[in-house]
Amino acid sequence: MNNTQLKKLACRVRLGVIEAVYSAKSGHPGGSLSASDIFTYLYFKELNIDPKNPKNPDRDRFVLSKGHCCPGLYSTLALRGYFPAEELKSLRHVGAMLQGHPDMKGTPGIDMSSGSLGQGLSVACGMALAAKLDNKDYRVYALLGDGESEEGQVWEAAMFAAHHKLDNLCVIIDCNGLQIDGPVAQVCSIEPIDKKMEAFGFEVMTIDGHNFDEIADAFENARKTEGKPFAIIARTTKGKGVSFMENQVGWHGAAPNAEQYAQAVKELTAELEELEGAE
Repeated sequence: MNNTQLKKLACRVRLGVIEAVYSAKSGHPGGSLSASDIFTYLYFKELNIDPKNPKNPDRDRFVLSKGHCCPGLYSTLALRGYFPAEELKSLRHVGAMLQGHPDMKGTPGIDMSSGSLGQGLSVACGMALAAKLDNKDYRVYALLGDGESEEGQVWEAAMFAAHHKLDNLCVIIDCNGLQIDGPVAQVCSIEPIDKKMEAFGFEVMTIDGHNFDEIADAFENARKTEGKPFAIIARTTKGKGVSFMENQVGWHGAAPNAEQYAQAVKELTAELEELEGAE
């Protein structure tokens, strides 16, 4: 699968995000859109998974620690074949399969119920340690937000991961620069996040989280690293792909109205058509 194909998939993931959040009249588009390229690469290139056997004990695991960004994950899972894309339109509806935060008991492809910020890395550490103890080869991936990384439990888990030499663990921090209360740098800066992760015992690589070449290099380096966990610092744009959402803190947790929905779909569809024309 080449970069153009990945970009097309990521564009479709973003269209799914907009469809889901618009249908729900609530949700979190900003961080879902910033992580869409990471979701795409994970589920179409990186992870050892099988949508027809989502509970395979030898599968790779993925924990979405910033669980409020599940519209991006749900859209990716639908594209990957875990459930019909029509389910996206029922996001957050009472009794629907796709709730406002991931539910491992109700949604195929979800490895951990999440949403209480700061806890996902701890769970991922447990999964990675279990693989070591059971002599299993599966890998564990966790996606965190940069605002979420202000949580102290994140750093306790980071210490644990390095102490136990969890080289089957890959942490991705989606650094889009914005959290619900405003710019991360103003609320409680986590920088220099790369140096902090290194100091906690991680091998670290900083990338453009929208560049598939850099994403591929980072995951390749993660697989090659031995004796320590790996952290990918992904610099991204909140609301990526929708002009009026990009770098706007208000789109952290808001749904588009009918006019905004139409504009977002128009922009993403135009991008998809341009990519299809480039092949």
